[in-house]
Formats: sequence, C-alpha cells, structure tokens
Amino acid sequence: MKLRRALYGALLVLQAGLVLTGGAVRLTGSGLGCPTWPECTPGSYTPVPNQAEGQLHAWIEFGNRLLTFALIAVALAVLVHVLFKKRKDLRLLALGQVLGILGQGILGGITVLTDLHPLPVAGHLLLSIILIGGATSLYDRRENGIIRIKPAEKMTANLSTAHIYLTFLVIALGTLVTGSGPHAGDIDSRRFGFDIRTVATIHAEAVIALLGLTLALYVAARSNPLHKRGILIFVAISLAQGAIGYIQYFTGIPEILVAAHLLGSTLVWISAWRLRLAITTSPKRTQSTNAGESS
Repeated sequence: MKLRRALYGALLVLQAGLVLTGGAVRLTGSGLGCPTWPECTPGSYTPVPNQAEGQLHAWIEFGNRLLTFALIAVALAVLVHVLFKKRKDLRLLALGQVLGILGQGILGGITVLTDLHPLPVAGHLLLSIILIGGATSLYDRRENGIIRIKPAEKMTANLSTAHIYLTFLVIALGTLVTGSGPHAGDIDSRRFGFDIRTVATIHAEAVIALLGLTLALYVAARSNPLHKRGILIFVAISLAQGAIGYIQYFTGIPEILVAAHLLGSTLVWISAWRLRLAITTSPKRTQSTNAGESS
C-alpha cells in the first residue's frame, strides 16, 4: 500500500510540478530558451554551449521539458499497475494521464513554434488542470472503488457540479489575465490585447461568485462533517489565493507573487476536485484491497 501511495502520489505531485516549472519558464523569460521543437536548438536535443538564446534560459526551458519525460514514466507505471491489479474503474483515468501528457508535449511544441502565442500557453495550463484532476481521482481512489451517492444527496451533488465548473471557469479567466499581463515568457511574445484591468475585474467577480456558491454548498452539506471540512479547506485556500491576487495586482504583478498565485491556483483546483469526489462518491472495497497487500 505504501508503494501504491508513493506511485500515485508522485503522479499528482509531478502533474502539479509541471504547472510550477512552466510558470518558472514564463516568469524568467525562458519561454524560447529552446527555440525549436522537438529539438532544443537546431541539431541538438539539449542546450549547447554559448547558445544564442542564453545558457541559463535554455536550461530552464530544457528542465521543464525533462520533467515531462519523468511524468510520462510515472504515468506509464501507474497504468501498468492499474492493469496488473485489474482495476477496471481506474483504467480510463490512468490511460487519460498517458494520452494527456503526450498531448502536453505536442501542445508545448505548438507553443514554441508559435513564439509563445498566449492561446496555446493558456491551453497548456488548462490541460494541466484537467490532468491534475485525473491524477487527484487516481490518488483518492487508489485503495477503493466507488459507488454513486444516494438519491437524497442529489441537491448537494448538483451544487458540487456547478462548483467544479465555476472553479474551472475562474482558472480559465485567470489565464486571460495572465495572457494580457507583462509576463509573456519572452520580451517579443504576443499578448491577448485585452485591457488587463477589465479582465482582472471579470476574474475577481467570478471569484466572488465562486465563494457565494461555496457558501450555498456549505449550507446544503452542513450535516456531513467530512464535506464541511472539505469546504472549509477550499475556502481557506481560496481566500489566501484571492489575497495574493489582489496584492500582486496593486504591486505591479511582481514575479514572486505570480509564482505564488500559480501554486495557489493548483491547490484551489485540487481542493475543489477532492471536495467533488467526496460529495458525489462513496468508497467501496475492491477485490485487490486486502489487509496484507503491500503494493
């Protein structure tokens, strides 16, 4: 069980790590440190001495690419484990991780070949968010299968569905703010062209709506201590994330706060997804889950 927890946990950590290293590439202006794809520079898959784009920028971008290889290796290991344990309930999730990571590689190439156009850059993040949700499901369900909720809990489940969609929308709007701001990954990269004050205001209003929906969900789920705990965790992370967002906006969007905001977005999404899982499903024992199992 410890091995399984470590393996599935590594997948979730690496998926989240890809968001953070991608942010580091953008915030350090290293987005075109490797100006070609799949090679880093013409004729070499790794950075070369005296690279025109800058040696440090090249290695930062190359490091982000290397993380993808580590991620695909772990995802394949999870898929093999799922198939070996005959966990039919996890097969699509595990396969989706592998296919999604391959898609990330292709999307990353499009991002480089379009000179960091903000649309594929935003798509890169949103695909990561979807894959983080899948990795969270795998981690939370690694020991047990699931059963659907009872009909009496449908109202809470419906609110939970609206909650996860609105959380995703908030993150998507955040990519518009980012794509209109100063941190493009390269000084010459295109921006969306939206007025950053306007898109930031829309993003903030969506956050307020999300907190209002969270309050409604808390009222609906108040009889379940586990659900209440998950909601309170989500609120705490969201309020901290909101505070970072306001501070970075009024202090000129410094890189360190943008990085913290990226981390916060990832944690908000994981907490929202785990809350969704807790509300809409209940665990059941599977044949592969035994007291003495060690893998």
